[in-house]
Amino acid sequence: MALLPEVPVDALRRTCDPTTFDFNSTEEVEPLQGIIGQERAVRAMEFGLQVEKPGYNIFITGLTGTGKMSYARSIVTQVAAQRPTPDDWCYVYNFRDPAQPRVLCLPCGKGYGLSQDLAELIEELQVEIPRAFGSDDYEKQKNDIIREFQDRSTQLVEELTQRAAALGFSIRRTSTGFVTVPVIDGKPLSSEEYEALPVEVKEEIDRKSTTVQFDVRETVRRVQQAEREAREKIKKLDAQVGLFCAGHRIDALREKYQEYPQVLEYLEALKQDILNNLELFRGEEEEHGSPPWARHSRSSALQKYKVNLFIDRRNCCGAPVIAETNPTYYNLVGRIEHENEWGFLSTNFLMIRPGAMHRANGGFLILQARDVLVNPFSWEALKRVLKTGQLTIENMGEQYGLIPLASLKPEPIPISLKVVLIGNPLLYHLLYEYDEDFRKLFKIRVDFDTEMERSRENVRKLAQFISFHCRQQNLRHFDRGAVAKVVEYSSRLAEDQEKLSTRFNELVEILYEADAWAALDGARYVEARHVQQAIEEKHYRSNRVEEKIQEMFGRGELLVDTDGRVIGQVNGLSLVDLGDYVFGRPSRITAATGLGQRGVVHIERETKMSGNIHSKGVLILSGYLAAKYAQEVPLNLSASLCFEQLYTGVDGDSASSAELYALLSSLAEVPLDQGIAVTGSINQKGEIQPVGGVTAKIEGFFRVCRLKGLTGRQGVIIPYQNVHNLMLAEEVVEACRQGLFHIYPVRTVDEGLAILTGMEPGERLPEGGYAPGTVHYRVLEKLKTYHKKLQAKEKGEEAEGETEKEVAAAQ
Repeated sequence: MALLPEVPVDALRRTCDPTTFDFNSTEEVEPLQGIIGQERAVRAMEFGLQVEKPGYNIFITGLTGTGKMSYARSIVTQVAAQRPTPDDWCYVYNFRDPAQPRVLCLPCGKGYGLSQDLAELIEELQVEIPRAFGSDDYEKQKNDIIREFQDRSTQLVEELTQRAAALGFSIRRTSTGFVTVPVIDGKPLSSEEYEALPVEVKEEIDRKSTTVQFDVRETVRRVQQAEREAREKIKKLDAQVGLFCAGHRIDALREKYQEYPQVLEYLEALKQDILNNLELFRGEEEEHGSPPWARHSRSSALQKYKVNLFIDRRNCCGAPVIAETNPTYYNLVGRIEHENEWGFLSTNFLMIRPGAMHRANGGFLILQARDVLVNPFSWEALKRVLKTGQLTIENMGEQYGLIPLASLKPEPIPISLKVVLIGNPLLYHLLYEYDEDFRKLFKIRVDFDTEMERSRENVRKLAQFISFHCRQQNLRHFDRGAVAKVVEYSSRLAEDQEKLSTRFNELVEILYEADAWAALDGARYVEARHVQQAIEEKHYRSNRVEEKIQEMFGRGELLVDTDGRVIGQVNGLSLVDLGDYVFGRPSRITAATGLGQRGVVHIERETKMSGNIHSKGVLILSGYLAAKYAQEVPLNLSASLCFEQLYTGVDGDSASSAELYALLSSLAEVPLDQGIAVTGSINQKGEIQPVGGVTAKIEGFFRVCRLKGLTGRQGVIIPYQNVHNLMLAEEVVEACRQGLFHIYPVRTVDEGLAILTGMEPGERLPEGGYAPGTVHYRVLEKLKTYHKKLQAKEKGEEAEGETEKEVAAAQ
């Protein structure tokens, strides 16, 4: 019978005509603005960025290399530029509770102004206060107070001495206070003299001593009171001097920041603390003679008057856009650092450092989902901030340490930001399914496609994309022929004549490498031959394994026939995926059939070398046989299928049609053409279904045929639905044009049988069965033969059983 029509040569590969372009090179093309081929993603992204309600964070999904990160940075930056610049944040010393630093919120640029104003204030006070306290006027007032106290103290002691003398006692002043000594005849009594006195005299002395002691205590109290009053006067004097130096300066700051109540409250506390700690500013003369640790201590004490400019936005324009490439826990939420100070670790509010969420507050935070998930505690910290709307800085050890340690507890900062997570579809679905918070916090999904329509508009945009990268990366511009080659390569990546690939990372690699080959060639522009060379060299760098397999085919170590006819044997096609390189290779599929009741058995399935999808395809074969032949006769057969010389395992159902052809060939005892390879899956009704990787599979078999010699009768059977997926290499297209190779599209199993056997498959007759001489007729007759043999065997076993019973009865 005549073979079915082949795929036309023009349909084997869709080329791009350079003459359709209205430019000579990308030098004349405007650079691309935005992204191409992602209308759904762009629409979702624009909507998500405009919604400012809680929970409307964005998750961008798509395969690697589709431009997700580049697009996210670009569009978010554009939107952020139109937003107002958020506030500055400052941490300051908490004079009431030093362990809990306070946070101040100020408009953009005001935080830096406050930190500079306070730094200047302290610097001025370190000069003015020592000068004021070293003035003659201050010394005079202080000396007057001290002199007044000394006069008052002397007067009280003299009065005490006079009263004690009247009672016969003298007063002696020691380092521990006053001591009373009895006096008789102007001479102090010793202990021995006192003991020798008559009892009546001693009792009188003791009575007077009690009175004197009471008077001494009263005098001491009054001296101490006078001392306290003098100290208070000096303190008030110091406060007056300090207030004279600091008061008007702090008042000026209060007037400057009068619109910010938090700052006014802090300035008042600052003033009181300065007046209470004036000695910190008066140690200038003592610094030179002080030990290092003392000077360091004074310097450290003055640090509490500084401002930790936590978030400074004075140089920002619009909302911040932060893309954190290493989202560890501390990089996200900030940290409290420590320093070694004389052998001890210490910290203060100036050592509080912001995280990415602080820097992105009021704007946008872009993160890679996988990086967040693999860093311990980062995912939970991110969710906690998005749920509560505030961020507390605490070191990881405080949350998970066994022993609580004393540390700072900075005041939490309110957080308002939009998070843009970037990840693959698998991560998105896993989080959506197993994390109950995820669907509440990331309500916008931006789904990036891997392909786009090969329309005239998108081809033009692809040329603009090339122009953009030529300008941005300082590449040679591409002439129109080179652009046409890139368009064809893009369709090949998409495996579709009507599509272009949006895996721009792979396209950019070709742009860079083609530019390098043009540079080596000394060309002004990148031409079509440079793009072709870049593609071929890229394949050559990765196809070592393919070449080794081809070599094994050439040596006959891998058994594949590309000529002749064999019963129960067909060439199936499979893909080998090495990660960075995918290629097709033929595999010999054989079938063996015989009488039995095991049904169809696949050796790979029995040895657990096949995947679930492949096992399903094998079971579909049994369904097809039952629908096709079991209407006439029971299926009493045992059949085994095998991928010969397969040692790594197999999955997928793209070889199910080839397995069926081998099985039917074995049953019908009809040989199959070994020059025709087969790919395509089937259903139980015998319809051929499309498969993936058809271009690579055809090219893989073509190379083996070329290696063994092209006869003009070789080719590949593919599902007709896959014709638009063909983007064959030019060498394959040329072989088909010369009639040396053929591509046959089929819709049903019968069409494939006709090509492989050269016989009529056969249509079911109205009265049942098939016309003699057809493939299905021969299969059905073989099944009938199996059935008859099985019946005869069963009858023979029954007759033998009856004879044994008769013999036993006779005995």
